[in-house]
Amino acid sequence: MRKYLISMSLRVVCFLGAAVTSGWVRWTLVAAAVFLPLFAVVIANAVKPRALSVSTVQQPVSPKRHLGS
Repeated sequence: MRKYLISMSLRVVCFLGAAVTSGWVRWTLVAAAVFLPLFAVVIANAVKPRALSVSTVQQPVSPKRHLGS
């Protein structure tokens, strides 16, 4: 969430910078503002997979036990 917020803040700065500059700098800032959301979403969704909390110490319950046998 924090990385996404930082990226979107940088996007706002790019839009504001594009409004006050001209020439190639303006178009570079506009391009950055357009493509930053794509990268922000990819970075925000790039998290480490969580470890499964499956215990291997206990034996599985027999299906017959659940069927009343």
